[in-house]
Amino acid sequence: MSAWSQTATAPPQAGMPPALTDWRGANDAVAQFKRGHIDLLKWESANLKAESATPAAAPNLMLMTPADAVRQAWRVHRELARTQSRLGAEATQRVADGRWDTVDPSLQRRVDDMDELLEVAADARRAWLNAVAARKLLRFREAALTSAEAGEELGRRMVSVGNWSPLQATPFQLARASARVALQRAQLASMKADGALLQLLRLSGSDTRLGLPADLPELPTESLTRDTWQQRLAAVQAHVPGIDAVRNRIASETAFAVLQTSHAIARASRGEVLQLRSFITEETLLHYNGMLKSVWDLLGEVGNQASAEVDAIEAQRDFWLAETDLQWTLQGGAPTSFVSPGGGGTEAAAPAH
Repeated sequence: MSAWSQTATAPPQAGMPPALTDWRGANDAVAQFKRGHIDLLKWESANLKAESATPAAAPNLMLMTPADAVRQAWRVHRELARTQSRLGAEATQRVADGRWDTVDPSLQRRVDDMDELLEVAADARRAWLNAVAARKLLRFREAALTSAEAGEELGRRMVSVGNWSPLQATPFQLARASARVALQRAQLASMKADGALLQLLRLSGSDTRLGLPADLPELPTESLTRDTWQQRLAAVQAHVPGIDAVRNRIASETAFAVLQTSHAIARASRGEVLQLRSFITEETLLHYNGMLKSVWDLLGEVGNQASAEVDAIEAQRDFWLAETDLQWTLQGGAPTSFVSPGGGGTEAAAPAH
């Protein structure tokens, strides 16, 4: 039981100021709310424990890994069947799995349409990553709205027992309104991401329901070193002709810089920043329960915690998008745009020329 709940259940003492007595009476009334006391504002939605507001229909196409999406994309490019055959089962599997650094770069010269095979694989990986991240953000926004609605109900009860004025309840109303807008945006973003993946796979959205994992792949502890990148780039440059080699080098230099930045941001967002935000929110809640912080302080920290959660999800996605681009360049490709780390993933970097 929280310190605030213990105080709330204590009987009023003689000589207690009227305002505090009224606060405790209001608190007792609020305690009847089915979600419990003010502790409901603890950011449990950070762990995505709330169920989806609209359960999705059972999927009929399971794409639980990027390799699943890549192979599905290859199937609709029938002309690539011959390329896969010439490449061999083992090398084809490595490409599908994203282990492009283990594929011989000389295959660019020896296997027809190898560049197209890799481009389709890169596009499929990006579309899959965007769809998985968009769904995770959607679940987070659904959970956030559930918490905000509970907070708004708490505010209404405080007003109904006369402890708060309607003005004092407006922060909860604003939090709920903001959460609903964020959810609507997340719903649209998820629908578009699913649509982009379905379009790449040449499937109908009305007939196909995608099964995707709940989380993106975990971040690696260490990113690719500069020495390793330079060695791999030199190996592929020997097999890329003329002007294509120039484009490939420029693209790879950009891709490597984006990868390094994306990895640093993702590690910080999912580590230090998120942990500190969680600690601050927990402490603010404890101080609120002890009447040392106001409801506005608590709502502000809950908002900061939500922003940190969203940033962490987007940073993890951005890293894997950057990793896909770099791997492609190390097989001779030249992406024309790159993810903008820390920019929400919606803006492309300047094209490589």
